[in-house]
Amino acid sequence: MSATQNKKSVIVGIFIFIGLIIFIAGVFTLGGKQKRFVSTVTLTAVFDNVNGIQAGNNVFFSGVKIGTVSKINFYGSSQVEVTMHIEESSKKYIHKNAMAKLSSEGFIGNKMIEILGGSADAPEVEDGDKLAVAAALGTEDIMKTLQANNKNILAITEDFKVVSGSIMSGKGMLGALLTDSLMTDRLRQLTVNLENASASTARVTAAVSKYTDKLNNKGTVANELLTDTVVFNNLRTAVASLKQTAASAAEMTNNLNQTSSKLNSDKNALGVLLNDEATGAKLKTTVSNLESSTQKLDENMEALQHNFLLRGFFRKKAKAEAKEKEKAAEEQKQ
Repeated sequence: MSATQNKKSVIVGIFIFIGLIIFIAGVFTLGGKQKRFVSTVTLTAVFDNVNGIQAGNNVFFSGVKIGTVSKINFYGSSQVEVTMHIEESSKKYIHKNAMAKLSSEGFIGNKMIEILGGSADAPEVEDGDKLAVAAALGTEDIMKTLQANNKNILAITEDFKVVSGSIMSGKGMLGALLTDSLMTDRLRQLTVNLENASASTARVTAAVSKYTDKLNNKGTVANELLTDTVVFNNLRTAVASLKQTAASAAEMTNNLNQTSSKLNSDKNALGVLLNDEATGAKLKTTVSNLESSTQKLDENMEALQHNFLLRGFFRKKAKAEAKEKEKAAEEQKQ
């Protein structure tokens, strides 16, 4: 064998060796993606409609790929049984009451099966367990919902078109605001009035703020009333005294009312004197007689003083009274 042939054989051998390495790497790569070299557990689920699920599609749990779909068979009369291989390390998170749900990787991505883990108090799944199936919203259902929404949007658009037409024709409050200049002027005037009211409110607020600042100034009467307990107690005492005075005045007024009612009655002496005309006339007559008797008594006393039998008695009495007056005058001088 010549050197040229040996060289060609070596080159072919090198290419074959490189091809084998690429082939083995591809097998391991694809096997790794398909979880071919990982210990797995087999689970099944029966669906009414798999919506295009095929063998080789992924199985996800909480957004993480844990296995693949290995087989799809018809089950019963119209159902489909899906066999899944999941990693044995992930079965501790999946419980016997877990559910399988059809889904997709994105809106138009590949179909997949999503496993809902179930409750933590249930035991974990075992090899060969059958999972319950959760209802899934398929693409057709989504399209039906979108069509219904499109109809609703179209109806809303038609209604808005009618409303906008009414507004532009001047119907209703909005139409009047857009087309009636008088209404616009009134609205503008209302806005001005609101601005004036807002400004007035701001001024009142500022005045109240200044007043409260004055209340906080020490030494003022208002501040003492609010903060000084002594002044407050004195004020409370004064109010109590005013209440007592008012009560006394009320009691006195009540007594006066009772007295006046008694004076208006004819069941007592004063009432008779004030209200009975006959008794008043008799009283006047009696007073007149007393005045006449007093005058006559004075005349008789004057006559007795000039009587020679009693003249000495009255003179002695007058001298004694004169001495009494002189003695009292001297005592006042001393």
